Parts: sequence; C-alpha cells; structure tokens
Amino acid sequence: MFVRCMRHSLRNLDILLTAVMQPLATLIIFVYMFGGAISGGDANYINYVVPGIIILTVGYCASFTAISVNTDLSKGIIDRFRSMPISRSSVLTGHVLASVARNCIATLVVVIVAIFMGLRFTAGPIEWIIAIGILLLYMLVITWLSVFFGLIASSPDSATTVGFLVLILPYLSSGFVPTDTIPGVLRVFAVNQPLTPIIETLRSLLIYSSVGEHLLPSVLWCAGLLVVTYIGSMVIYDRKVKN
Repeated sequence: MFVRCMRHSLRNLDILLTAVMQPLATLIIFVYMFGGAISGGDANYINYVVPGIIILTVGYCASFTAISVNTDLSKGIIDRFRSMPISRSSVLTGHVLASVARNCIATLVVVIVAIFMGLRFTAGPIEWIIAIGILLLYMLVITWLSVFFGLIASSPDSATTVGFLVLILPYLSSGFVPTDTIPGVLRVFAVNQPLTPIIETLRSLLIYSSVGEHLLPSVLWCAGLLVVTYIGSMVIYDRKVKN
C-alpha cells in the first residue's frame, strides 16, 4: 500500500510541488518583505521564522492525504481491497507512510532553500535527533488528522477542509511573531494551542541548541492527538467499509 501511494505521488508531482512552493513563497515573503518590519530590522529573523515555516510545510503536504483517502473511498477501490488477504488497517497505513515520506522530501527542500537565504543552525547531534523525532511525531499527527477528514468528507473537494486548518493555525501561534505581541483573546489562544510548544521546541533545539521548557508539552500534545486521530480514523474507517 505504501508503494502504491508513492507511485500515485510520482504520477502527480504537481501535488508535491504545490506543497513545497506554497511554504517557500511564504518564507520568501516574510523574510524579504515583512521580516524587517516584524523584527525591527534584525537580519536574524529567518532563524526565528523557519521553525514555523517547517510546521506550515508539514501541514500543507499532509493535507493532500485527505483528498487521496476520500478518492479511494469514492471510487470504491477500498471495497476491492477488502476482498484481498491484507490487514484492514494497511490501506490507511500506506497513505500515512507515503505522506510522511513526501513530507520529509518537502521539508528538506524548504530547509535547504532557507539555508541559502541565510538560515544558520547551532544544534548538535543530540538536539538534531530530538528535533527530528518531534517533527516526525508531528507529521504522524497531522497526517492521521488528514486521514480522519478524508474519511468523514462527502467528496474529495470537501476533504480539502483540513487544508484550511493547517493553513491558519501556524499563523495563530508563535511561528511568525512572539506570542506576547499578539493582542487579547488571540494571544490566549496562541499560547495554549498545540502548535506553539512544538514550534518553540524546534526553535530551541535547532537555533539555540537548548531543549527548552516546551519539549514535554509538545510531546504530550503530539502523543495525545496521535492517539485520538488514529482511533478516530480507524473507527470511522471500520464503519465506512462495513457499510
């Protein structure tokens, strides 16, 4: 199932290119157009913003999984898979693993471009291992969330709803500006939503070579959401295939 999904990805390279180009465009706009005003002229703003861009990239790339899953449901291919001697969860697992693989490629491209733009990491081997672990965990969370939306959506077009969530949530976090500069209710939301500790953890590990105080909350958020999205997806999937 993983190989099948990867073959589909290779036949639809425009999806992967879109998932890469949108975050790259955001990176260029914020660093070269808005960065000076946001950071008060600090040339190191790219170091601050890249962790948020990475999270944005992961969300963009994973959101296409919802469309793929819903397309399989709509076209009846899952009914055909049910007649085969395969694990009932292998169809969804194939989509998830393929999404993570696409995500790793897209994230690597964004990071390479950011390095050419002036990004500088100070992380050591231990910090890199922890950061990659957190990032992979978040990839699984957002991908299973996309799978869930793909299963409950009535059509491939409506499955794109998850794209709106992954688009707006990074902006309502510490991804682009410090949370203490955000006014009122929005600041309360930004501080307490799951993406802020994840972004802050990546920023502390990769830019400041420090574990930071947000590691435990980010792991707890990711672990909790992963359990919820996985169980929810499997329950909905069982209902769909039995009907």
